[in-house]
Amino acid sequence: MGLAALEALHGLLGDDFHRRVAAFGSNARRLCLRGGLQVEQRPLSTMRDLPRARTLVLYFAFLTQEKAGRMPREQYIAANALISDQVFAALEPIGAHGVFVASSGAVEMVDQPGADPNKALYGELKLKDEARFAAWAEGVDKRCVIARIFGLSGPYINKIDSYALACFIADGLAGRPIEIKSSWPVFRSYVAVDELLSVVFGLLTDGEGGTTRFDTGAERGYEMAEIAALVAGALGHVHGIQRPALLDDAPDRYVGDGAFYAQLRRLNRVQRIGFAAQVRETARFMAETRDGPAVSVYDWGQTEGMTAT
Repeated sequence: MGLAALEALHGLLGDDFHRRVAAFGSNARRLCLRGGLQVEQRPLSTMRDLPRARTLVLYFAFLTQEKAGRMPREQYIAANALISDQVFAALEPIGAHGVFVASSGAVEMVDQPGADPNKALYGELKLKDEARFAAWAEGVDKRCVIARIFGLSGPYINKIDSYALACFIADGLAGRPIEIKSSWPVFRSYVAVDELLSVVFGLLTDGEGGTTRFDTGAERGYEMAEIAALVAGALGHVHGIQRPALLDDAPDRYVGDGAFYAQLRRLNRVQRIGFAAQVRETARFMAETRDGPAVSVYDWGQTEGMTAT
């Protein structure tokens, strides 16, 4: 989402982009985006050294739930706490008046019986971040926007070997059958990253104070068979869909509150991007990175994400 935000901001600001936007990550490096856009990323530890000015902060940096399964619990907690501390400590020195916090639908897993412990830990830390930055927004002239993200599509999609939408598109682009691995009902919802960013920008600049918290959600959740069929239709895929026989197991639902998200989208006059269009845009990006222009792989080392101001 950080890379997509940089690209969107460049489209909005044009020649003023490099003067008005600063990107931060785990280390200094050059980010190479589509269209030849290059952005110098600075270490997150230097964020508080920005000149004081009326500033909006987009906070994406966090170790994901996959990292929780590969690190000792206390190390994972400490690493995320350091990221949160660095961002939070910079808000006042740089003159921030608004912050966007990229949270997660995993917050619903925290007290859910039988939930994956890594997702539950990830969700627990996200909840703490939500509370921390929402409390900051109780100050005068402060704005906090929190999105609990369930599923994103579009440019800079990552984890293409593990997330269903990207895997299905990869199958379609390779001309092989689309493979659904789940033998039980699985429901997911997706929102185009550009659409979500437009809603976020609208909320951050609406002149309101306090916190707005919402789920990302489509009009409804799609079951894996529907997602695969929609991907096949959008790509003109003719090589079939494969899936194990369905078992009579409880459905796996990871779907946000689409009604509230749709209300915010309409209030901010953001046009909905339908699922077929999402598939085509995601496929175009994946095809470009596979066959065409190189796009830098965003590597946080021990962290993933980006903070842009």
